[in-house]
Amino acid sequence: MLPLQLAKLGKLQCIHPSFIFVFMLCIMTSRTQLAESALKLMTKYPLIDGHNDLALQLRILQNNRLRLVDLHSISNVATDINRLRAGHVGGQVFAAYVMCTAQDKDAVRLTLEQIDVIRRMCSEYPEFELVTSAEALRTSEKIACLISIEGGHAIDSSLAALRMFYQLGVRSMALTHTCNTPWAESSSKLYQFYSRENNSLTEFGEAVVAEMNRLGMMIDLSHSSWDTAKAVLEISRAPVIFSHSSAFAVCGHERNVPDELLRVLKENKGLVMVNLHSGFVACGGKGNISIAADHFDHIKNVTGAESIGIGADFDGASKFPYGLEDVSKYPALIQELVHRNWTEEELAGLLRLNFLRVFQQVEQVRDELVDALPGEEEIPFSEAANPCRLVLRPTKRSARADSSASSQTSEVVHSSLLLSAMCVILLQQSALI
Repeated sequence: MLPLQLAKLGKLQCIHPSFIFVFMLCIMTSRTQLAESALKLMTKYPLIDGHNDLALQLRILQNNRLRLVDLHSISNVATDINRLRAGHVGGQVFAAYVMCTAQDKDAVRLTLEQIDVIRRMCSEYPEFELVTSAEALRTSEKIACLISIEGGHAIDSSLAALRMFYQLGVRSMALTHTCNTPWAESSSKLYQFYSRENNSLTEFGEAVVAEMNRLGMMIDLSHSSWDTAKAVLEISRAPVIFSHSSAFAVCGHERNVPDELLRVLKENKGLVMVNLHSGFVACGGKGNISIAADHFDHIKNVTGAESIGIGADFDGASKFPYGLEDVSKYPALIQELVHRNWTEEELAGLLRLNFLRVFQQVEQVRDELVDALPGEEEIPFSEAANPCRLVLRPTKRSARADSSASSQTSEVVHSSLLLSAMCVILLQQSALI
């Protein structure tokens, strides 16, 4: 913007050089003031980011061997402790993600391993603090860590598995990733798992939503189809989140949220945490801070500023706008929003207060359901049929098998008696020698 302004000034022959100097000085002073305002706000309201895939990178780069990496400074990733501090991040939701190809195989085990590495890194490094409640998140003076699961295939259609993940500290789950589950539909057509027509959320899917409400686990609709999102918004008793999605009206990608859903989300009092990945904010181009800020402006215009957060998707996506390349760059985004006349109240909400409100309301619904019994619904085998799913019932022994077993037992007894007799004869003979 500055070179363009200077070029226009240069065409005016009557402008004195000292005026241009003063003009440049004013612009530089203004930018410095914007930067200072952004940093002051972020110091007062440290950012809570809704989605980060550092745990995935630890799996890819080091097979989760934390002893081989120093989390203060890591090359080839967008997240480490030093840059989180530079970015004024006060809370980070770390995703436990496993690929859709693990569905119906070992997704539960792999998810447990990702939860383990998140728990370890947030316990072994003093700069981190693992938290499991809105109050602990609010009062933490460290970089607070929350655990989410990215993709409902991680629970293998089991409410019991969902409850056990909650016991391990998971406080949010995306119902799908890039594949359908047997009970919910993905926004992606990348995989052909459980393809259905006009069946966005099955009866078991409704049971998953109800159980997440009862537990106090945030329902994440990023990656879900719009029909699944609509169905969840109709039945959830608690606010929901899109942990890392942007505005469809600005960039028409199926991972983004259309205005129709934004309006329903406002009624739900839920939250869109804007994804900064270039593919979702710039529709394939790399983009810049300005185009990213356009998503925030649009969502604010539709829902109000109380329904907006940041879920950048660092280390889960590979291309980000110029000036927003890693977790240290958040102040530049806030500076742009300050420049666009966002108020302190609006930015305080965007940075952390909106997420805290949603988390607290999810817990409030949990407390209201304290007398509700755990869900015991089981998914029909016809809906989740796969060779790795065991039918749990006693094996019936046939009469033929019983007869065969009896015959084998008789043979063993006969052989034992014959061996005993031979031993007696040998002892008697040895005594005569």
